[in-house]
Amino acid sequence: MSKKDVLHILGEDIALGDSKTVSFNVAKLHTQNSIDVPIIIERSKKPGPTVLITAGIHGDEVNGVEIVRQIIAKGINKPKRGTIICIPVINVFGFIHLDREFPDGRDLNRVFPGSKDGSLASRVAHKLITEIVPFADLIMDFHTGGADRFNAAQIRIVKGEVVLDELAEIFGAPFILYSKNLNKSFRNTCYKLGIPMLLFEGGKSFNIDTTITNTGVNGAKRVLNHLDMLNKKFKATKPKKRCVSISASKWIRANYSGMFKPNVPINAKVEKDDVIGNITDPYGSFNHFVKAPNDGYIFNINESPIIYQGDAIFHISTKLEE
Repeated sequence: MSKKDVLHILGEDIALGDSKTVSFNVAKLHTQNSIDVPIIIERSKKPGPTVLITAGIHGDEVNGVEIVRQIIAKGINKPKRGTIICIPVINVFGFIHLDREFPDGRDLNRVFPGSKDGSLASRVAHKLITEIVPFADLIMDFHTGGADRFNAAQIRIVKGEVVLDELAEIFGAPFILYSKNLNKSFRNTCYKLGIPMLLFEGGKSFNIDTTITNTGVNGAKRVLNHLDMLNKKFKATKPKKRCVSISASKWIRANYSGMFKPNVPINAKVEKDDVIGNITDPYGSFNHFVKAPNDGYIFNINESPIIYQGDAIFHISTKLEE
């Protein structure tokens, strides 16, 4: 067996045809208890690409974690060829406490590529980038909307990348959002390393939504099928509708504080001046109609019943990619 047939990850050798769970040792708690993140690795006997599937960079984004959990539980991660590496929860500290950040107060997705001598979050980022990511030919990273903001299922990619455009269409989420890579993010670091990433956003924090999880799981199956990696016992169904590609968008912000009720569902196509929500007071004396500033798709809705002036309440497309 040649060396290229064996993956050496975190001190473990995984040969073609092997299944193994290896430990990503993050750190110890102040009680000296170890915190280990399980990494589930499945390899076919037949060589092929290596796909890394991740979630839980933010500990409160449980919907993404559920998508990866289902991929593992259903056996979708057992490839027909190649290798699938699953990390359902990267920020296990945050997941334990349902907190977005690390105990050091840092957002893991703003410290990449990290440093072996840096903060706790920075050390985890460094270990992920140096010891796991280099094996990947493609990464699918699953996220969820923050706070009370519910994201429509969407794939976020940078513009002008032919490979990502093709894979995003194949994934088949309702929306493809062209967005710049944020500095020090996981996506931007992988981009600089030349490793393509599909970043999935869907749902909201502290919540598991069946439609969103189904979209994420089905999208992953389609991508694996495209790579000829999907196990033959699974089928990759085509999406019911073609993706809408959004090249520009803006947030609609509340002009008043009060009680908020959206009047349109997520994914809705609206026209300029359509009433899409109401802001009222608790006393029945005030009712403000929120109107669409332009024709577009609503792909994020703030589901908090109480809002303040200036809060982001809707995300609407302003320009579509033809």
